[in-house]
Amino acid sequence: MNIRPRSILLIAPVALALVSWLPNEVIALDFSQGRVTQVVQDVKVVPSGAAARAATVNETVHQGSAVQTGTQSRSELTFQDQTITRLGENTIFTVGQGARTVELGSGQFLLYVPKKAGGAKVKMGSVTAAITGTTVFGHVYQSGVVEFTVLEGSACIHLDKWGQAMYVAAGQRVTYDPMLQRLDNPVDVDIQEQMSSPLVTDFRRLPSYPLIEEEIAIQRGRGNDALARAVAASGATIQTASAEQFLAAFNSVIVSADPRTVCTIVGRAVRARPDLADRIVVAAITSARPVRGYSKDFKQPIGKEIPCEWVQCILQAAIAADPSSEHLIIDAALAAAPMLRDCILAVTPCPGENAFITPQIIAPPPIERPSPVSPEQPPTTGNRG
Repeated sequence: MNIRPRSILLIAPVALALVSWLPNEVIALDFSQGRVTQVVQDVKVVPSGAAARAATVNETVHQGSAVQTGTQSRSELTFQDQTITRLGENTIFTVGQGARTVELGSGQFLLYVPKKAGGAKVKMGSVTAAITGTTVFGHVYQSGVVEFTVLEGSACIHLDKWGQAMYVAAGQRVTYDPMLQRLDNPVDVDIQEQMSSPLVTDFRRLPSYPLIEEEIAIQRGRGNDALARAVAASGATIQTASAEQFLAAFNSVIVSADPRTVCTIVGRAVRARPDLADRIVVAAITSARPVRGYSKDFKQPIGKEIPCEWVQCILQAAIAADPSSEHLIIDAALAAAPMLRDCILAVTPCPGENAFITPQIIAPPPIERPSPVSPEQPPTTGNRG
């Protein structure tokens, strides 16, 4: 499969903040402790400031403690919000000091974060990934090379030292090379092949497995079946349909769909027709309910209309599907629904490009010097008799 090229941009530091992409009302449990839910062969728990000991199923691992696996060994930890971390062989994993932060010292892991759980940050050497409801693989090699793969959902990956940041979609992998000291552009991977990993096959079925299957179907060209049938009714295909044909089919599919399904359909539609990204978003926002305004906290709607959470989900799904169209999508939404301005502008997705921070050079203020005065012309003063 092909990925769209990404250019290198220089952006303001504020754009590189790692974002949770979640509604304001979500209250997330932290990662202060996790429960060991599976042990395969040689697995040790290393409490902060204490000696290592053999791990046992159902024991609690507290913040600051590490879990180590030996050769041909694996383990699984489950946190209070049902976030799951699976560790491969020869791996060192630490429950981070910050809320909802975990750290991979070396080795490989699988991390599943439930939708609306509050997201998580994963530190992998010099690289930090911010994820929400997502399933990802990570691998930190002894050489310092880091690989990060998204199976479903999306992530914002950030190079701590240099400020480089980029968006990673489902079915993509990003590699950090310590020799080059930068993140490479994302490359496509076969999700079905990734599912043969022991971190999937040697454990219980992942809660996100249906979502992963959807992403596999998209990679196999089956993800837009309903939309394809609707477009076919006009005698066209998704790729050959005119804008009017495609949007008419799109509207017919989403008119009776629930909000979460609409977000999924929007993402698939934008992936299939990125040339119509802005119009797809406008159709999704305006087709189902009247568009009116919201209070400043986005919780109290003025009248009966599309909820702010739904609007933001639609925008995030579209931007995730085509990050290069972010500004076009936001501008189109603002033009179509100006009363939703506060709600729309609250969406702050990850940078869509392989981007760096511009070095800030602070120049000293200019030194003011008096103008030279001719000997024949004495200086004038403001005090005149």
